[in-house]
Amino acid sequence: MQREEVRTLLCGVSDLILRNLSIIRENRHEISIKPDGTFVTKSDFLIENLVRDYVEEKLPNSYFIGEETFDFMSGGGTTGYSIVLDPIDGTENFCSGLKEWGGSFGIWKNAVHLGSLLLMPELELRLMSGDHVTPRSSRLIGLSSSMSDEVLAQMKEPGEYRIFGCAVYNIFNVINGYYKKFINPKGAYVWDVLPGIMLALEQGCKVIVEGKPYNGEWLDPTRKYRIEIQR
Repeated sequence: MQREEVRTLLCGVSDLILRNLSIIRENRHEISIKPDGTFVTKSDFLIENLVRDYVEEKLPNSYFIGEETFDFMSGGGTTGYSIVLDPIDGTENFCSGLKEWGGSFGIWKNAVHLGSLLLMPELELRLMSGDHVTPRSSRLIGLSSSMSDEVLAQMKEPGEYRIFGCAVYNIFNVINGYYKKFINPKGAYVWDVLPGIMLALEQGCKVIVEGKPYNGEWLDPTRKYRIEIQR
């Protein structure tokens, strides 16, 4: 795919979600609890199915890694087109009526990144590959809402901290310079962070994965990764 074709696909995914925003909002209180105790709503599945169908029409037989339907036994994703999707990141925010939630979408071919999208519909915020960002300067530090000893230890250090419960929002803030960095020491799956960290690299941020500098290599979708993004 050429750069403009990728941009067209990313715009198509964004427009698809925005066109369905009214029904997405209507289903925000249709909640189930996953085996790991986290919330999932009817809208998570709605968005995932809409995007999967859209991508399948544009790129038949692509390997789809969506949070709500991914088969951990399948692994892979390193040949052909691979799609990574988090339909709603910050589900607890979403189903509680907060606007700080969003989706992340990325496309790879043979493990090479082609483009990614971060979209926060109710905040009217969007960032995709090819956009130009003029970052601000901030001293704020964003932290993952998944409490752990590492997070609590970090908060004991001097600094200005923010916890919003949405990795998409946190990563967007670092890329734009609203945070100086975001730390997730507990770990997250690729759908939570991979499109975002690829955009962070595109925009000149420093990314650390599992304590080592990250340069855009494909990540295993069956495991979690600890990340830090610095502006």
